Amino acid sequence: MTAFVIRRMLQSVIVMVVVALIAFLMFRFVGDPVNQMVGIETTPEQREALRERLGLNDPVLTQFLRFITSAAQGDFGISYQFKRPVAELLVERLPATLELSLMSVVFALLVGIPMGVYTGLHRDSWLSKVFLSVSLVGISLPPFLIGILLIFIFAVNLQVLPSFGRGEVVDLGFWSTGLLTASGWKALILPAITLGLFQMTLIMRLVRSEMMEVLRADFIKFARARGLKQRAVHFGHALKNTLVPVITITGLQLGSVVAFAIITETVFQWPGMGLLFLQSVQEVDIPIMAAYLLLIAFLFVVINLLVDILYVVVDPRIRITGGAQ
Repeated sequence: MTAFVIRRMLQSVIVMVVVALIAFLMFRFVGDPVNQMVGIETTPEQREALRERLGLNDPVLTQFLRFITSAAQGDFGISYQFKRPVAELLVERLPATLELSLMSVVFALLVGIPMGVYTGLHRDSWLSKVFLSVSLVGISLPPFLIGILLIFIFAVNLQVLPSFGRGEVVDLGFWSTGLLTASGWKALILPAITLGLFQMTLIMRLVRSEMMEVLRADFIKFARARGLKQRAVHFGHALKNTLVPVITITGLQLGSVVAFAIITETVFQWPGMGLLFLQSVQEVDIPIMAAYLLLIAFLFVVINLLVDILYVVVDPRIRITGGAQ
């Protein structure tokens, strides 16, 4: 187990270095950062002095080494647009994005797993057909359209939920949360459903297919032959054996939810990292774009590592050796 974790961590470091190289090379050729920091009245001599002070005239390798060294220490430079350290901006926006992402995943699990179990056990019922139809809608419609429809129904017509913003938040010093206020919860409902609907349908269909396959397995027949009740067979044996793929999908989707929350945050004007990244793209704010890419890559590698470790916890039949997984 220890060797496996160490090997995975080394692989993660390699992945982060590659992502850092891609971010450095990609954003190095997206506009001139000096043009974003000075006005039209700045003289060429002042521009050249600024380039020298920023180290933009150094060799590419020197700039890249300085970039990854600073990034490893949490220093992503100064935002061209906000004239503030990028790390401070990300820390301010991180709670909003993480709360939205986590609540969307919780919604997907709490709704998707029961729907998947029901449709797997009652394949021909009318309610199963309704659930499958809902899943088709969740997969087919893009998030921005789902968000607009929810705003139109619940914010414009019914006027029971807000259409934008995060609501009232409570500052805990190291964290700002809207989960401690009623307006914060109301503001979270529509964005969380919009962001989590695709994951919910994916989990529902995965659980359904796994349940249908597991119920045909020999150990399920033996469990029934032993006289176990249907509830024990379905939930104690069948559902337990569907958890490994569900954990995999949920873990990977958590990273995807954080990465692709940009659309949802834009539709609902949610003050998270995704909205900040979109604003930085419009203003060619290279430090924010690079920092966001590195942060998302870091979340992905950490989540993948945790998912691999959970495999062993959930299913002891999975063995991890020093040479193979």
